Amino acid sequence: MKVAVMTDSTAYIPKEIRDKHDIHMVPLSVSFNEEVYREEIDLTTEEFYEKMSQAKELPKTSQPSIGFITETFQKIAEDYDAVISIHLSSGISGTYQAAASAGEMIEGLNVYPFDSELSCMAQGFYVLEAVRLAKQNKTPEEIIERLKQMKQTMTAYFMVDDLTNLQRGGRLNGAQAFIGSLLQVKPILHFVDKIIVPFEKIRTRKKAINRIMSMLDEDASQGKGMEVSFIHGNNEQAAKDLENRFKEKYPNIDTNISYFGPVIGTHLGNNAIGVCWYMK
Repeated sequence: MKVAVMTDSTAYIPKEIRDKHDIHMVPLSVSFNEEVYREEIDLTTEEFYEKMSQAKELPKTSQPSIGFITETFQKIAEDYDAVISIHLSSGISGTYQAAASAGEMIEGLNVYPFDSELSCMAQGFYVLEAVRLAKQNKTPEEIIERLKQMKQTMTAYFMVDDLTNLQRGGRLNGAQAFIGSLLQVKPILHFVDKIIVPFEKIRTRKKAINRIMSMLDEDASQGKGMEVSFIHGNNEQAAKDLENRFKEKYPNIDTNISYFGPVIGTHLGNNAIGVCWYMK
């Protein structure tokens, strides 16, 4: 059985890597006023942050339509028997459900939707693992089982400079955002039951980052294989600094630098930082 892998744009897997591994992608979109841009296609991340800095209103985000996903599945069906379709958390977007619905309508292709229950490079880790296994001719069931195993140790924490965007975009409880802004805290955020919730409220950005790094260190010190991604919102140097700091102590652990692109960047804002990892 020939198995394809599809994801959505919020995994933020660079185009050259998608092309190299034949990863199929359906884009989410951001709109400034009436102008709609498909992320990773019509708008670069750099262009997005520039536009957002000048925008008077928060851009709107939207998921790909069921029709578009169905068309993508139809193209995949020309060359493949099955597809593993990995998407951002169903708690913050309807993309996973749209893919599941499209999968029920398509003929000639077995669709295996997978809810990552988070987003960004943590979602990307699932995609890259699925690709690796598909190349080994693993069955869709075997691939899904492995992704479920990964979910047991997948960890992601992030922090934002300002909670306003999350609250205005409906991704964080208004009272939580108000209290956070009032106290000028830098809450560490994470996903619980598919939605974004505060993990800990910390007074300064530096202390919040140190707390995330200490949790990463706790897992890294176990001496097991792991993979780590340092994720930034328009501040690559901040992510590189964290990666360098980590690599000084753990030079043999695989790491990468990733980013919060337009759709996720809309909700997290400029200068957000995140770290995600899983145990191999």
